[in-house]
Amino acid sequence: MNGETSHRAHIGPYRLLSRLGDGGAVHRATGPDGRDVTVRLLPPGAAPDVERMREVLSPYVVDVLDCETAGPRPYVVSRFVPGRPLAEAVAERGPMAGDALCRLAFGLAKALAAVHRTGLVHGGLGPGTVLVVDDSPVVVDFALAADGGAAGDVRAWAATVTFAATGRHDAPAGALPAALRPLVEAAAHSDPGARPTAEDLAEAASRLDLPAVPAARPPVERRTGPAAPVPRPETLTGAETEGDARRAPEMRVALGWARLLTALAVVIAIAVAIIAPIAGLVLSLAAVTLLRLADTRPEDGAQGPAGALGRTLLTVPYAAVPTAAVPLVLVAASAVGGRIDSLRACAFGAGAGAAVLWAAPGVRAPRRRLERMLLPLARRPRLVAAAAAGLGALALVAGVAAMTLDPSFAPMYGLQQTLERSLDRLQHAVGGL
Repeated sequence: MNGETSHRAHIGPYRLLSRLGDGGAVHRATGPDGRDVTVRLLPPGAAPDVERMREVLSPYVVDVLDCETAGPRPYVVSRFVPGRPLAEAVAERGPMAGDALCRLAFGLAKALAAVHRTGLVHGGLGPGTVLVVDDSPVVVDFALAADGGAAGDVRAWAATVTFAATGRHDAPAGALPAALRPLVEAAAHSDPGARPTAEDLAEAASRLDLPAVPAARPPVERRTGPAAPVPRPETLTGAETEGDARRAPEMRVALGWARLLTALAVVIAIAVAIIAPIAGLVLSLAAVTLLRLADTRPEDGAQGPAGALGRTLLTVPYAAVPTAAVPLVLVAASAVGGRIDSLRACAFGAGAGAAVLWAAPGVRAPRRRLERMLLPLARRPRLVAAAAAGLGALALVAGVAAMTLDPSFAPMYGLQQTLERSLDRLQHAVGGL
């Protein structure tokens, strides 16, 4: 297919889900393996050094996965980052300050250092190529242009940090916090040779201690055009903890409560799957599917729900492996002494399958969505404390019940008898070896 759209819903082997802005050149897509990716179309004739781009390994830089440069419309594929552009975050929440601004300055410097170590430059660093996710910046669209070399990237760092701190592209250095001002002035020096390296910036930014009071935000212009973009729901958790630094500690506490409540809910779901394997697995599968559907956006169209259902279906074989393997392992272990009830072994397998649906490596979307749904409750101290106590008590009761009650495979009693007979025979066979 050589980069051409095979039909309106595909670019190469990647199925398009939605546009991510930039004039239709950037799309959220699904790869052949079901992975969420971002596909950026490049101008005809573009030939980025993708081999070196893949060598850039940093938590602050998006991972480049694939490319196609041979066709008339080249493209680059990178990991999908569920974040919001810095420009939108500042427009919505106001200028950054305190810990939030320190993290941004440090993360961007570390990102540039990682890019520069491979001999590449970003060439386009700015508020539109920095995504804010989980309280940290992630740099995207690097090495697609080469304007100004490494020194140009350093100057772009200064401009981006200034924008984050003031909400303005043309703010004077005097508008910056005093501790940040010398570093930004050095990075923006008119002589490229006098600017610090990205490594120097990262080292200096790691020692920053900035006040938790943002610079005064400029007045908002009245516009007659389209309204500002609405924050995407999948980035709410990161945005809530980023925004106004005066509320950052409270937001971090709220996010911690939301994560605790989510963990307790997952523990309860696993316990229910052990107590009632069939019903518990069906309930977990339904819950994670609904949470993924809740993350779809209107602009995704029909592909949004279809993609959510598809991602859930992809986790079913993943969950089926421990569901089948755990009982077999427990039965095999009986060969070295002891005996385990066959139905209880199957119930533990169902619990392992439920754990995969909720919390296995690579499966985080349902948990993240549940955290975001619980954030409003987590901001109300009395209510969240009561909810945590209630869920904690319920998790304890469910855990005790899972360890003591006989599992029920209702309504599939025939399956229960078949499993019990099969594992009993296997256990006898293993014991006779």
